[in-house]
Amino acid sequence: MYSTILIPVDGSPTSDRALIEAARLASLCGARLRILHVLDPIAHMTGFERPEVYVRDILPQLIAGGEQVLETARQAALAAAPGLAVDTDLQESRGQRTWEIILERARAAEADLLVLGTHGRRGFNRVVMGSDAEQVARHATTPVLLVRPLAG
Repeated sequence: MYSTILIPVDGSPTSDRALIEAARLASLCGARLRILHVLDPIAHMTGFERPEVYVRDILPQLIAGGEQVLETARQAALAAAPGLAVDTDLQESRGQRTWEIILERARAAEADLLVLGTHGRRGFNRVVMGSDAEQVARHATTPVLLVRPLAG
């Protein structure tokens, strides 16, 4: 049914829930699970950093944090579906929107399913914050499974 499933993660509870669903589905299909994390360094800049400080101190910390998000996700996927074929992909945004990077990495991985957590924002919050999941669903050429948070 599916051979490669791409799951972008950010370490949030909704992302974690989508990861478990993706791992279980990949296991059922005998698919490879590709876990993606997108770094957005611009979101962590104040504009007051000197470039050499940013390159020497801040960016390496962001990369290490992204690698930790991926390793935690990989371990969770393997716990949910032992023996699953899993690989990870850390991408740094260089001005692109996160949803565009997700779609580009899905094409590069030849993913035939994308699984994303969605916060299900509506109204003003959706307009202000945007929705990467919504944009992926709108622009993807492959099927997209959106996983909502647990009702609370």
